[in-house]
Amino acid sequence: MPRRLMKTVMFPYWRLTRGMTVGVQAVIIRGGSEVLLIRHGYRPGWHFPGGGVEWRETFPEALAREVEEETGVIIKEPRLHGLFANFRTAPCDHIALYIVENWEQPRIPEPGFEIREQRFVPTSELPEDTVHAVRRRLGEIFRGAPINEHW
Repeated sequence: MPRRLMKTVMFPYWRLTRGMTVGVQAVIIRGGSEVLLIRHGYRPGWHFPGGGVEWRETFPEALAREVEEETGVIIKEPRLHGLFANFRTAPCDHIALYIVENWEQPRIPEPGFEIREQRFVPTSELPEDTVHAVRRRLGEIFRGAPINEHW
C-alpha cells in the first residue's frame, strides 16, 4: 500500500474505528547477538516484526499471530521490554515491545507486498536504513541505554 494511501485513508479509518491503536513488536534474538528484522513493502527501512492488536486479543496472542504471519517464527516465552508512545505515527498509537530468545522457525514465508524481506543481522552491523526506533530499542536491550518512553 503506497505511503500516501496509508496516511490519507487508513489512518483516519483506524482513528475512527479504534480510538487508540496498540501494536506489538518482537526483538527476536539469535545467538545472543543477532536480531530478526523485516522490510515492508509500504514503508521504508528495517523494522522489528509485529503488528496490531485486534479486538478480544491479548498482547501475547497478537504478538504470536503477527510474528508467525510475517516471519514464520513461533515464539515461546516472550518477555515484555516496555510500552512506548508512537506519536510520530499517530497521536493515539502505542507499541508493546517484547524480547524473544526462545523460538523456532519451521517455515519462512515467501516475500510479498506486506513483507518484502526478512533477515537476521548482527546488532553491531545493522543495515544503514534501519529505523531510529529499532536502533534505540537495541541500545536499551544490548548496551544498557536508558529506556525512552517514546518509540
